[in-house]
Amino acid sequence: MLKLYFTLPLLFIFSLFTGKEINPKSSSRLDAGMTICHSEPLNDMRQWAMDPEFQALHPAPVSIVFEGIGTEITMPAADGMEAKGYMVKAKKKSNKWLFVYQEWWGLNDYIRREADKFYKDLGENVNVLALDMYDGKSTSDPQEAGKLISSTKEERLINIVKAGYDFAGTKAQVASVGWCFGGSWSLRSAIIGGKNNIGSVIYYGMPVDKIDELKKLNSDVLGLFATETRISKEVIEKFAENMKAAGKGLEYKIFPGVHGFANPSNPKYDKENAEVAYGMALKYLKSKY
Repeated sequence: MLKLYFTLPLLFIFSLFTGKEINPKSSSRLDAGMTICHSEPLNDMRQWAMDPEFQALHPAPVSIVFEGIGTEITMPAADGMEAKGYMVKAKKKSNKWLFVYQEWWGLNDYIRREADKFYKDLGENVNVLALDMYDGKSTSDPQEAGKLISSTKEERLINIVKAGYDFAGTKAQVASVGWCFGGSWSLRSAIIGGKNNIGSVIYYGMPVDKIDELKKLNSDVLGLFATETRISKEVIEKFAENMKAAGKGLEYKIFPGVHGFANPSNPKYDKENAEVAYGMALKYLKSKY
């Protein structure tokens, strides 16, 4: 209570000088042009994770019975911790890799199943590694998923990606694919990978908006988006402008479907559009190896 009494006079004084009305319940912003925290706003799905409306876009996954062909692995990370993943190893020794990035639910059996599917359809000559961005945690509850994604630390996420690249080796040719939260990290993984990156597929993930970062890409990008208000047509078109300004290639399609339309875990799964999107992703990835 003492903190509130101390804060209100300051907000009143600020409003006298600016002529702007202040909401004392706001802890991160005084107004649209003044930020009192020192970090930049997140430019990925974590910025909406605790919003009930955004959570409502993610109905709980339906259950499946899954028997994978891959194995669970661990990898050393630069922060001294281990990174985890699900790997399907190429039949013969290969420098070809596909990194798979999870939805905001975590590395669940749906993502493992997608990893198996890509492995088989790419001809079993590509190592497929689904990276665990939550360090073993997963959920089927939208509110819990919001908490999980909100609790992630940027440095740790980057170290997990780098652990994947270190595990693949200096000669690795790495493409990436991801959905939702993982769509964002598919693109970011491509940027982090530098010369080892050969391609990136984004399924309805928030794009990187900094041109200087996009200039670091060693490949073009395929974007498979949905008709939605968060990652909107305007956001996607701005991404296209930024990619052009960065001198990088981008092919994209906005499908007439909900967020998560291509995820079999989604009760609103759109089989027809999902198959078209997967066909585009597979054709793109095959062209890289």
